[in-house]
Amino acid sequence: MPTIFSRIVAGEIPAHKIAETDDFLAFLDVMPTTIGHTLVIPKKEVDYIFALDDNLYAGLMAFARQVAPAIEKAIPCKRIGIAVIGLEVPHAHVHLIPLNSITDMDFSHKISPSQEELAETANKIRQYL
Repeated sequence: MPTIFSRIVAGEIPAHKIAETDDFLAFLDVMPTTIGHTLVIPKKEVDYIFALDDNLYAGLMAFARQVAPAIEKAIPCKRIGIAVIGLEVPHAHVHLIPLNSITDMDFSHKISPSQEELAETANKIRQYL
């Protein structure tokens, strides 16, 4: 059964996309820790980030590195944090999170932006890509 991320890649589930290549996709987390919290995934469904082959792993990190500056320009923050948890969805992914304090990385505290807020945030970030 495909993961929710694979279903987003396939277009079965809508997402607020930030950037996309043939191999990778960046989109906003719908239950973020902060506004601008972005998920970066390989389109190939692999459960665990450290199970990615070397090229896919390096490509994922390089793609995340391209997306992070756009988030930082669009969302007022001190820097962009990166986290790999790997428990929520069995599909390799990294979190890019705008940080103003360490508590912005607290995954037990989520916010619930509206679809309109998410769309506006995605548009702001895309302007800097």
